[in-house]
Amino acid sequence: MTTDQPTPPSRPRVAIVFGGRSSEHAVSCATAAGVLRAIDRDRYDIVPIGIARTGEWVLVADEPHRLELTAGHTPAVEAGKEQVMLPLGAGDHALRVIEPGEVPHELCDIDVVFPLLHGPFGEDGTIQGYFELTDVRYVGSGVFASAAGMDKHYMKVLFAGHALPIGPYAVITDRAWRADRAAAMDACNSLRYPVFVKPARAGSSMGISRVADPSDLEAAIEVAREHDPKVLVESGIVGREIECAVLQGHGTDGPRTSEVGEIAVRGGRAFYDFEAKYLAEADVALTCPADVPQTVADEVRRVAGAAFEALGCEGLARVDCFWTQDGRVLVNEINTMPGFTPHSMYPRMWAASGLGYAELIDELISLALERRTGLR
Repeated sequence: MTTDQPTPPSRPRVAIVFGGRSSEHAVSCATAAGVLRAIDRDRYDIVPIGIARTGEWVLVADEPHRLELTAGHTPAVEAGKEQVMLPLGAGDHALRVIEPGEVPHELCDIDVVFPLLHGPFGEDGTIQGYFELTDVRYVGSGVFASAAGMDKHYMKVLFAGHALPIGPYAVITDRAWRADRAAAMDACNSLRYPVFVKPARAGSSMGISRVADPSDLEAAIEVAREHDPKVLVESGIVGREIECAVLQGHGTDGPRTSEVGEIAVRGGRAFYDFEAKYLAEADVALTCPADVPQTVADEVRRVAGAAFEALGCEGLARVDCFWTQDGRVLVNEINTMPGFTPHSMYPRMWAASGLGYAELIDELISLALERRTGLR
């Protein structure tokens, strides 16, 4: 079989794209810092591209320390006079620079994009659609899997359709809330408290509330609606949260699953919120392999691989499960672009499985370079 795609050079050029328009902009920058520090510069040429909160794409200095997220520093991509533009059509691999009053000029060709974007306008299938239109190879899941993985409502619909076990939940749409909020909250009456109120299409624990008393439900929904007009309310599950990292197989091989891990929050925190994830490391204990019976670990890995396949994921995903007090394993959610700093759970689970951070980055780029284009 022949292809009109040019043969990649001996050292592929990787565009690392980060930032973006979502509320997870700073988290994306921190993820990019980790990748830029670890990626093998002898194997790849790197082009860091930041997307400002206002949507401009700009070349960013290859200085990972400026992108670190700490208690005293929130990184951000700043818009500039120069903007960059990815390839415009199938067969085009040129990265172009646009300056006011000047004719756009080509900067270099790129072979693969590593989109380190979290949340809407990056993790939800939008940017993946652009890559598909232009036949650009990229790391991670395609349009449908990215969109379904971003929307916790339809994610659960797909899981249930594939006979994967999930917990009880209710969905409150924007129209239902504006039409009759009392009736919308009545849909949550059958759920077990405490409930967790979440924006349907957000991540990094943005806008999530733990609600122990029904009288606090309305306020929690309003908090979630600041991030997404569609809200998910999940029944409280009594059990432990066990996670598994999934990596696409090569060729016709099935997905690979890591050792399972567990997150335990302390310091008086009610759940694994944004601050615990990124700023208060002392309040979180990440254990991998998790201290669970082998039969439970095997079931979590089985369910994680099945969830990856149910959505048609590619590249990578992290699957979060509950191991309940009565011995069941339930799927909570899947994340198609999980936290990817060196300290995040996804790379830590692979490190515990024998695949280090730099090697994991290399494996994801290799999978992206194998990707077929123009055949969806």
